[in-house]
Amino acid sequence: MDAANRVGERFLRWLDVYYGRSSLVGDHAFFDVDEFPWVPRVEARWPAIRAELEEVLRDVAHLPNFQDISTDQYRLTQDDRWKTYFLLGYGFRVDEHLARCPETAAALADIPGITTAMFSIFAPHKRIPAHVGPYKGVLRYHLGLRVPEPPAACGITVRGETRHWTEGRSLIFDDVWEHEAWNDTDDTRVVLFVDFIRPMKAPARWLNAAVLKAIAYSPFVQDGKARHRAWEERFEQLRAGG
Repeated sequence: MDAANRVGERFLRWLDVYYGRSSLVGDHAFFDVDEFPWVPRVEARWPAIRAELEEVLRDVAHLPNFQDISTDQYRLTQDDRWKTYFLLGYGFRVDEHLARCPETAAALADIPGITTAMFSIFAPHKRIPAHVGPYKGVLRYHLGLRVPEPPAACGITVRGETRHWTEGRSLIFDDVWEHEAWNDTDDTRVVLFVDFIRPMKAPARWLNAAVLKAIAYSPFVQDGKARHRAWEERFEQLRAGG
């Protein structure tokens, strides 16, 4: 098993280099959002997305912790201060959530190659330690929805470069680089969190499509789907009883 893990790790690191060289938008920590023509359309919907988020936050105490859905997050967070509201992930659509947030769903439909989407909710004084993402074939998008004051107390550092969220504005970054995030304020920070396929030239684009298809059927993703379905059932029972 150790030998297989080492081979897999070497393959992923080779992919990192290959994908970086094949990227149509460069190989950066943060990317110029002007490179992505869909960003203005998503940002234009942000007031409506924010309004839908506020309705979701009425149930924030009952939303799942990220590590309860994606168990590999336990190495980063073990408390109840990183909540999530999943919308879709690797072919798994949370139809009730998308129906509850139609403006958000319409914005997501404008993002080419989307693989994952959720509201990512940091409670006051939540910090995520430095870590690296697993796969360079996707880029990460954040749309600031709730950014408490002072804005400088809320931020993310990727490969030594720090940015701060702004309500209604976008950040795009490569989470394979070491990164950390924090909310050192007394209020809740929320972003629309999206992973989408990195634009690449062929044949890297074709290889990436095959790997992403395999990831969608992996035990890791299937376990996350099962955990989310179990949470949905508990949540619906709670709402029905309330």
